[in-house]
Amino acid sequence: MILTKKISNQIKRFWLPIILASLAAITVAACNPSNFKSTAAQVPQLVNSILSDPQTFNYPLNQDASTSSLLGLTYEGLTTQNPITGEIEPNLAESWETTDDDLGFIFTLRENLKWSDGEPLTVDDVVFTYNEIYLNEAIPTNVRDVLRIGESRALPNVKKIDARRVQLTTPEPFAPFLGILGVPILPAHVLAESIKTKDQEGKPIFLSKWGVDTPVEEIIVNGPYKLERYDTSQRVILQRNPYYWRKGTQGESQPYIERIVWSIVESTDTSLLQFRSGSLDSISVTPDYFSLLKKQEKQGNFTIYNGGPATGTTFVLFNLNKGRRDGKPLVDPIKSRWFNTVEFRQAVAYAIDRQTMINNTFRGLGQTQDSPITIQSPFYLSAEEGLKTYDYNPEKAQELLKKAGFKYNAQEQLLDADGNQVRFTLLTNSGNRIREAMGAQISQDLGKIGMQVDFTPLAWNTYTDKLANTLDWDASLLGLSGGLEPNNGANVWNPEGGLHMFNQKPQAGQKPIEGWEVAPWEARIGELYIQAARELDEAKRKEIYAETQKITQENLPFIYLVNPYSLSAVRNKFYNIKYSVLGGPFWNIHEIKVIE
Repeated sequence: MILTKKISNQIKRFWLPIILASLAAITVAACNPSNFKSTAAQVPQLVNSILSDPQTFNYPLNQDASTSSLLGLTYEGLTTQNPITGEIEPNLAESWETTDDDLGFIFTLRENLKWSDGEPLTVDDVVFTYNEIYLNEAIPTNVRDVLRIGESRALPNVKKIDARRVQLTTPEPFAPFLGILGVPILPAHVLAESIKTKDQEGKPIFLSKWGVDTPVEEIIVNGPYKLERYDTSQRVILQRNPYYWRKGTQGESQPYIERIVWSIVESTDTSLLQFRSGSLDSISVTPDYFSLLKKQEKQGNFTIYNGGPATGTTFVLFNLNKGRRDGKPLVDPIKSRWFNTVEFRQAVAYAIDRQTMINNTFRGLGQTQDSPITIQSPFYLSAEEGLKTYDYNPEKAQELLKKAGFKYNAQEQLLDADGNQVRFTLLTNSGNRIREAMGAQISQDLGKIGMQVDFTPLAWNTYTDKLANTLDWDASLLGLSGGLEPNNGANVWNPEGGLHMFNQKPQAGQKPIEGWEVAPWEARIGELYIQAARELDEAKRKEIYAETQKITQENLPFIYLVNPYSLSAVRNKFYNIKYSVLGGPFWNIHEIKVIE
C-alpha cells in the first residue's frame, strides 16, 4: 500500500505504494493532447490523465500513486492478479509448482522473453531483482516491507535452478506469498553496475538512477509499453513495446493500442473540461460530476462504468506519536494527551455525520466504511458479524468526552481537564474538491461538539513531507489504495512499517526519534497480521483478520469515513473494456482495441 492522491487503476499490481486521493491539471492549451493528433492520427492511441509529474522512473524508489499508474504499464512480474476473478495468474512465469515443504514455489519462465531493448529476459534478471534490489537493505523500497515474513521480519530466499527455473522460498509458511510475487522484474544488464558502484556517501548510485531527467530511451522495461517522451508539467507518452511477450489469438503482437498519452493535470475541473472537449479518452468520475456527465453519455459517445464500492479507504487519523526529535516533542504534549485518549477518538467518530457526507459531497454515490479491509475481500468483517460501527451520534460523542475528563465552558467550547481549549489542525492535500469538501464538513461537525478544527489543505509535496518525514502534524484526512489480500497492508499495521503513519517510526536515513512508544493494542494488530500471514487455512485466516478489524474499530487509529463507488467514463471507441473495481477500465490493456 501507499499514500495515495488517487486510487490506481492498475490494482493488479496491487501492492503498489499508499496515498492521498486527488486529481490534477494543466492549462488546456498548453497540455491539450489533441495537439498530437496531426502526428499521431494514423496510430491508435489512448489519452489519459495523470495527477502530477512523475517523481521518478525508478520503480522500486517510487512512492507516488500517479506514477505507479504509469509504471504499471511498463513493468510486469512473475504473477498477476485477475481483477475480475481475484485469482493469481501466471505472467512472466508460465507456471509454478509448490516446493516439497510447502514453503515456496518453483517458477518456470516463459520462453523467449525480452526486454524493450531486445535483450533476453532471464532467470538471472529475476534473481538480480530480488536479491540485489528488493531484498537489499541499502535500497529504500516499500516492496521490502511487503516481502517481510513473520516475527523475525525475515526475507525470502531466491535462487536460480536452471536456465528457465527460479525458486523462491520463505523461512516459514506465508499465505500471501504467491500474490506478492507480482512485483516487477528489472533488467540486470542495465542496472547491476549501479548497485555495485557507490557514491561519495557509500550509497549505491542506483538511488539516483532513472530519475525524471533520464533520457527515455535509457529506461528499459518488460511491460506492454515503454517510455517515448516526457515533457515536464505537460505529458508523458508511452509507446508499444515491440518485444512484449503477449500474442493475440492469431499470433499477432499485443498490445493493439500503439501509444498512451498521459496528460499532467492539476485540478478536477480542468480534467473534466478536457474530457468534455474530447481531449481525454477516459476520466475517473467524481460524484460532483456524475449527474452532468450522465446526461452527456450519448452526445459525448462515452459510457460511465460503475464498479460498486471502491477498494480503497478514506479516513481521519490523529498523530499518536509520543516521541521527541532533537529534544522537542513531535506533537504538542497537551494535544498528544487528547489524541492518545481512546474516548476522544471515539467521540470524533460519533460526531462525523457520514450519511450527510454521502448525501451531499458524494451525491449518494457511496456508502459508509467501517473497516480497513475492503468489502470485496473474503476477509471482510461486517457489522452483522460483530464489527463495531460509529453512526452519527453527537450526544454519545459528548458523553464519551465527559467520561474522559473533558468539559464545556459557558461558550460551549470543549476544554480538557486542565482548562485547555481543544483546538487542532486537520490537514489534507489541496486540489481535490471532494477531499476539501469532506474536510470542511468534518470541521463543522466537530465544531458542534465544541472542538475547534483548523482545516488546512496543503500542497502535495509539503503535505507528504510532514506525514512521512518531519512528522509534525496533528490530524490528517487521507486515503489508501486497497486490494483483496489484507497482508498487502502489512506495512501499515506493523509498528515498524513504512506506512504506520499514525505512529510512524523513522525510516532509513531519517533523523532518529527518542521516546517512541507502541501501545499494546497497536502491537497486537501487528502480531495478528503476522499470524494471519503464516496461517494457510483460509477459514482460520478469516478469524484472525476479524480480530484485527475489531481492534482497529475499538481503538480507531483510523476513523473510516465513506467508500465512494468506483466510476469511470470511457469513450466508446475502445473495444473489449472489461471494467472492474479492482482494475478499472484498462487493466487488460493488451487486448483492448480502438474501433474508430
